Amino acid sequence: MYRLLIVDDEPAVRAGLRTYFDWAAYGIEVAGEADDGDVALEMITRDQPDLILTDVRMPTMDGITMSQCISAEYPSIKIIFVSGHDDADYLKSAMKVSAVDYIFKPVNLQELSTVIERVVADLDAESSERIHKQELLVKLKEGMPLLREKFLLSMISEGAPKSELAERVSFLGLNLPVDASYWVMVVSVDDLADVMASRSERDRQLLWYSVLNVYEELLDTHMRGYAFEHRTGEFVGVLQGSEPGGDSATEAAEALFALAGDLRSNLERWLKIGVTIGISDLAGGLSGLAPAYKQAREAADYKWYLGKNRIITMDSLEGAGPEDGAMRRYDFELNEKLISALKADDEDKIREAVEMIFASLSYTRPDGLKYGRNLCMQLVLGIGQLLMELGAGDPDLEIMEAELTEALYAKETLKDLRGLIESYLATVSEHIREKRTGKVANVIERVRGYIDQNYANGGLTVADIGKAVYLSSTYVSLLFKQETGQTVGEYLTQVRVDKAKNLLRDPQYKFYDICYAIGYTDPSYFTKLFKKVTGVTPSAYRDSHA
Repeated sequence: MYRLLIVDDEPAVRAGLRTYFDWAAYGIEVAGEADDGDVALEMITRDQPDLILTDVRMPTMDGITMSQCISAEYPSIKIIFVSGHDDADYLKSAMKVSAVDYIFKPVNLQELSTVIERVVADLDAESSERIHKQELLVKLKEGMPLLREKFLLSMISEGAPKSELAERVSFLGLNLPVDASYWVMVVSVDDLADVMASRSERDRQLLWYSVLNVYEELLDTHMRGYAFEHRTGEFVGVLQGSEPGGDSATEAAEALFALAGDLRSNLERWLKIGVTIGISDLAGGLSGLAPAYKQAREAADYKWYLGKNRIITMDSLEGAGPEDGAMRRYDFELNEKLISALKADDEDKIREAVEMIFASLSYTRPDGLKYGRNLCMQLVLGIGQLLMELGAGDPDLEIMEAELTEALYAKETLKDLRGLIESYLATVSEHIREKRTGKVANVIERVRGYIDQNYANGGLTVADIGKAVYLSSTYVSLLFKQETGQTVGEYLTQVRVDKAKNLLRDPQYKFYDICYAIGYTDPSYFTKLFKKVTGVTPSAYRDSHA
């Protein structure tokens, strides 16, 4: 309920106002009475009513003076004046102070009811507005972390606002002095495609939360600043440098690199992920965060050239690339040299061309990784065109080419790109060589011969077989399946089962001896495999053939 204070120097008026009007019907309780303005002020200080019904003329302090004091200290209190008709001009000045209305004596209850109804409506509206503002303040407080992150994101991407920067920083409760110096440190998760592919969406979100949590905890230990997630696999720290009277610039830099080192090692140890960390130059003031982020991002992106799992600063990039520091255009004649070497089956020239291609790629600094991927795609397309020209096209090679295309876009370093291209070139070279020499049948026979001699080796792998015939395991698998219709593994199983049949026909051999003799260590597994191939168990086969 709203609280009412009645102020009048006439006891009869006070009693009448209190008794003959149904205040409760309007949600009001009479909280007290005063016979003069000065007495009323003391009561207001103590009780702070919502509404005051006061006479204008009183002996010690009149209603006008009292209302002026109330307006200065308690502007939300509603004041209604009650006075005689001869005070009409006096009431006009009263209305200029803070009164919401006035009533003439003798008081008409209907008139009083109309005025009180209007005042209560105003009080209800103001109360609702206060409640609404309080709810908004609660929501604002709950959403403050998100607002801070949004502000920091805008600072590194759009730059500092032109005005009221200090006011915004203060409102958000950020300990970021406008004129202090700052580093920006970007933490980029290595092998992001593999990290994403190996986890469910729930596990990805849990991982990103964990990375940020580790970043924030270590940041609190080493320096002052804030960390936040910028995009998938990238986390940004705004780190405050030294302040006047604080740590020296050297100490601040040492803390920065201690933070970077601990962050990298902790993420690798606890979360089993590698990260590359890029650090900007020291920026002067919050207005320098956007260019500083660009520097840190560029430093982290240099993992494509320098390698992953590193801490890279702008200073460390000064010696990267060609000795003369020149930006060199890529020479597309190198592509032709590679194709010519491949066509001539000259392994030395192929290696030389690959070396020159990737050495040249290391000089193309802007968007180096993107440029490198696109160039590798051009190489793959050129190799595919050569295979068509030589009549050496193959469905399995086409599948390999499609898989390679996808793999290229998942790699993040020049070294990784080169590894994919070299592996593909080795397979293509062997394929072209075999097609040209007509020795495919000889290779197949050598593979079969090696398996026939080594089937009893339970650890025999395709890599072992490829090494024995001087070919890569990938090419052996591709060639054997293409020429025989069987995989190497299927043929190995066939040989072992045929040997088992021969041994099962002789009752002197025990079942587990046969199992071990043909390269299996688990009799149960051998039984299942034998039945799958022959349709009967080893025991049933022995019973019908012994």
